[in-house]
Amino acid sequence: MMRVLPMGQNAALVADLDGDLAAWASALRARAVEGLREVVPAAETVLIVCESSDALARVIPLLPTVKQGISTALQPPEVEIGVRFDGPDLEEVATAAGWTADGVATALTEAHLEVAFCGFAPGFAYLTGVPAELHLARRATPRTLVPAGSVAIAAGYAAIYPRASPGGWHLLGSTDAVLFDVDRDPPTRLVPGARVRLVEA
Repeated sequence: MMRVLPMGQNAALVADLDGDLAAWASALRARAVEGLREVVPAAETVLIVCESSDALARVIPLLPTVKQGISTALQPPEVEIGVRFDGPDLEEVATAAGWTADGVATALTEAHLEVAFCGFAPGFAYLTGVPAELHLARRATPRTLVPAGSVAIAAGYAAIYPRASPGGWHLLGSTDAVLFDVDRDPPTRLVPGARVRLVEA
């Protein structure tokens, strides 16, 4: 059963939701309730931020009905990302999966990936839809620097590093796509609910 946990006067955390949290968040956002500022899905919860406690009081009674609107939410965009499968961990991941490096590339380009939520760094999107054979734990020893544009997998997700940063994911390839730009509106190219297709560059 859905739980609504207070997060200060103007926000709440919704837990124990069934189904696709990104779609649920999109459906709530589509209600355009006055005073609703942000709806932020995560791995297991959705954060709701309002302009005031009065606005939050208007939103909370609607939450149990939002699930009914998931199927009618706007169709999320599809983003195509060109990828060079040249990552330093590609061969190791292929061996762990029992595949060849080309097999890993084919599996990821044929996968139906979707942004579940964003976090860790601006523009860093967690993509679901990774084949089960590639559900590998994070590296035992993280790298101190992962280049921007690195295409990676870990813990059942795929991701693309939007900027250089430390990281413990398995690096399979690289892209020139710019995923976060403060001068762009919106600045983040991959948003929750977006479908992502990787193509070999």
